Amino acid sequence: MSQPVSRYFHPFDIAGHPTLEPEVKRAILASWASDRVAVEGEPALRKPPELRKSIPVDDILAALKSLDGQSQQSTLQ
Repeated sequence: MSQPVSRYFHPFDIAGHPTLEPEVKRAILASWASDRVAVEGEPALRKPPELRKSIPVDDILAALKSLDGQSQQSTLQ
């Protein structure tokens, strides 16, 4: 990956990035959704080390789901 992950502030920044390969997007988002980066006492939040503030896990999962829609569209073309 040519760009550091710290350049992204929200899961949809990654999901909508025009040059990242889908598998790279999935890998980044999956690492962000991981329990390893869960905020203690706040199970609905994740704080990846490369981000300044925590993000809702629901946003990460929604971004991952949006990638499924993108891959279906590309196979239909």
